[in-house]
Amino acid sequence: MTSAEWKQPRATFDGWGPYALLGVAVLTSAGAAAGIGMSRTEIWLALVLTGVALALQVGWRRWSRTRPEPGRVSACLYFVRWALGFVLTWLNPFFAFYAVAGYYTAARQLPPRLVLPGLCLTAVTMAGSEIGGMPPHGTILWLGFLVVLGANIALVAVFTRFAEQEEARGRAQASTIAELERTNTALQQALDENAALHAQLLVQAREAGVADERRRLAAEIHDTLAQGLTGIIAQLRVVTNTTDRAAARAHVERAMELARHSLGEARRSVHNLAPVALADAGLPEALRDTVTEWGERTGCRADFTLTGTSEQVHDEVSATLLRIAQESLSNAARHARATRVGVTLSYMGDEISLDVRDDGRGFDPLAVPARTRAGGFGLDGMRARAERIAGSLTIESEPGHGTAVSARVPLVGDDR
Repeated sequence: MTSAEWKQPRATFDGWGPYALLGVAVLTSAGAAAGIGMSRTEIWLALVLTGVALALQVGWRRWSRTRPEPGRVSACLYFVRWALGFVLTWLNPFFAFYAVAGYYTAARQLPPRLVLPGLCLTAVTMAGSEIGGMPPHGTILWLGFLVVLGANIALVAVFTRFAEQEEARGRAQASTIAELERTNTALQQALDENAALHAQLLVQAREAGVADERRRLAAEIHDTLAQGLTGIIAQLRVVTNTTDRAAARAHVERAMELARHSLGEARRSVHNLAPVALADAGLPEALRDTVTEWGERTGCRADFTLTGTSEQVHDEVSATLLRIAQESLSNAARHARATRVGVTLSYMGDEISLDVRDDGRGFDPLAVPARTRAGGFGLDGMRARAERIAGSLTIESEPGHGTAVSARVPLVGDDR
């Protein structure tokens, strides 16, 4: 409960409570007037003071609507009301019903330094009522008054302490809630910024991927298509310069073979522009088909395993993992001499992990970059693909003990 909520019921009591207490005090005092022997003068004085108390309360309520915070005026009005209650209780002890309002309104109508004095004055009025009226007659009644007054002041101190602790607890809870709200706001902002960074990273990865594909195509055209066309031209030149029909036929057949090979390379390059396997299937299905096709083509046992709950992910994430898997399988076929390959795709909360393991001859990872730069996508290329989408790629291998390639990338959902 906040401090404002704790004070709200007391503010409501300030509005109607004093009127109700004054009404109860008038009724009970009128019933007891004859029994305690009030004179006509005391009765008229009590009526006049009751009217003054009623007018004071009306004026106080109107004034407090514009100035709800305690100040000098509210303190003066509080002590005037206490004086009226004290005199009325002196005339008739049952007017203590009205005087008790000082207990409930002191914290709202008095500055902090005057709250305890105001409560103690109210305790004096209440103690006088509890011993049967003021002033005490005789030593015993005076002693009784002091004892009752001490008990009232002790209760005031105890309940004031409880109220202060409750208010402090309310302020602490309000501060904690406010701090939690600020923390939640900051966390939400961080999450929004993180999502924006992921989106920006994917855009950059897409642009970098386009550049990589262009460089790859340029290299392949130079290394395969251009060389093939050069060879075809060379063979045809020989044909035009020879009169030997058998030699010419052999050169034409060689040119046709080069043309077929170049056509196959062209088709492969076009096929590799985008992962066709992802056109009609999700990442798990595309990987399963890729692994199955690779195993049938190479004659090597190839197993695919899916762990976790499959989710729709961004195209760039799917393409990156599929390319890494394809290159890992290609490396296993060309270099590892493996008899068994296992591919595992794992959905792990906010990450996706791709693991490709083989039982091939293995290698020294530190010696690979210089060897693979001359041809193929290579391990450095796979690592670059993973890092472009805020992922990572690790290679574990040693000669004679197989190879394990593990890629971990953020799980970014498809925002389409």
